[in-house]
Amino acid sequence: MSDRVVIVGGGPAGLATARAYRAAGGDAEVVLLCAEPHLPYQRPPLSKELLRGDASVDELPLEPESFFTEQRIDVRTGARATAIDRDARTVSVGGEELGYGALVIATGSVALRPPIPGAGDPAVHTLRTRDDALALRDAAVPGSGAAVVGAGFIACEVSASLSRRGLRTTLVAPEDLPQVPRLGELAGRRLARWLAEDEGVEVRLGVTVESVSPTELVLGGGGRVHADVVLLATGVAPASELAERAGLELDDGAIAVDASMRTADPVVFAVGDVAAAVNEAAGRRLHVEHWGDALVHGEVAGRVLAGEDATWSAAPGFWSTVGDRVLKHTAWGDGFGQATVEADDVGRLVVRYRRGGETVGLLAVGDDDAYSAAQAELEGR
Repeated sequence: MSDRVVIVGGGPAGLATARAYRAAGGDAEVVLLCAEPHLPYQRPPLSKELLRGDASVDELPLEPESFFTEQRIDVRTGARATAIDRDARTVSVGGEELGYGALVIATGSVALRPPIPGAGDPAVHTLRTRDDALALRDAAVPGSGAAVVGAGFIACEVSASLSRRGLRTTLVAPEDLPQVPRLGELAGRRLARWLAEDEGVEVRLGVTVESVSPTELVLGGGGRVHADVVLLATGVAPASELAERAGLELDDGAIAVDASMRTADPVVFAVGDVAAAVNEAAGRRLHVEHWGDALVHGEVAGRVLAGEDATWSAAPGFWSTVGDRVLKHTAWGDGFGQATVEADDVGRLVVRYRRGGETVGLLAVGDDDAYSAAQAELEGR
């Protein structure tokens, strides 16, 4: 039986797993399978600096090619795994049956297209990969019009970036305010106002999209938005099909793992967006889709694979940049009962989220100390 560690997925979680495994003294062969034809790269700039033209693709790689040679990591780009045989302990990739002693699934998530006419047209953009971002940037000609469907953070970030790129940008979403389930009504109002007043985005909320084409949105009630480029930013789903076909347990579409990132199969792990992991500080299983948490998941898995004791106990958190404002949010991610505004000044906003009298999250804009203190409070339960 092979003692090889096979990591399926070349995003931050997969790379962090390989990196932590070597740093903890792991000496087995490591194979990192990247479905995309690129070395692991940063994704946060895709909706911001890269889209605006303020960064180049040369700045995206997380590690240079020499890193993989020095760390003895067999990184294979354009290598998409198609099946897992848990009995034989093999992964099918490119006609090869690759044996493993331990397997890490780090397949991330996929962009969703809403079930409306025209949404499946490949000329209607989504944004998940480097190539998606470059295709959107090429289509986003300054002086033209853009329509963005959605009210999540990717939709807000992209809308601000396209407007700054010089496009007449319209954001359309059925929600009355952006991100209310996550951030609450006051923060949602602030976000909508920042987009409209500071970034010049036409914000049309509470509006359904009945159909879409590469040049037009047809809205509920018969309205239309004409555009030269259309982006669907309507959410993501865990890329868990490979795991599901292999018979691994899923939790609401994500792979169920313990706090050490291990599935019920003791030699199979899952990390990042595709994983629903037990967080020791929260005392329950959480599914989060944040860049920083993907890195932490990978570090935990890599250390465990190398024989160390490690568990996920960090409070989930993410940063989002909309125009010049950096929003920092930390929370368990499974809801809140009350949102209390603790600060609302020029350039500063702090909102605390509670459930049953206990802090379960915090949003900070312009107050890094409040963000850090909230993370420590959550982790110190």
